[in-house]
Amino acid sequence: MGKTTASLWFIPVLAVLLAACGGGGGKETLVDPNTPPSNYKQEILNLLTKTLDDATNVHDAFISDPVLTQVGSDQRFTLCIRYNGRNMEGEYAGSKERVAYFFGGHLNQLVEADKGQCAKVVYKPFPELEKLCQAAKCN
Repeated sequence: MGKTTASLWFIPVLAVLLAACGGGGGKETLVDPNTPPSNYKQEILNLLTKTLDDATNVHDAFISDPVLTQVGSDQRFTLCIRYNGRNMEGEYAGSKERVAYFFGGHLNQLVEADKGQCAKVVYKPFPELEKLCQAAKCN
């Protein structure tokens, strides 16, 4: 194989390889991590429906508005939730306080609040959680 023949097949192969590196021409979409959450109540209800022992008849449900909070070296939208849910035996387990963390406008984590973490938030009633129903007749 001569130099001319080798050059003729190398150029198309190189072109294909370079095109593959371009990612197929699609645009990469960057997510703003601090997009304000808009559907936060429904996202929280969806998660609690799956994670509470008994998601029905929750008492004393309260939620705060999402606020931009310092989380480590970053800022993220967070909110606090407080509720009294039932355990597997159907007994009320006592008030629980959780912190919801958002990324890109969507619920990212819902974790137990550290002592005092939600001490300064302004809670408002969260009747949607108290009215949560999982039965088919509720839909």
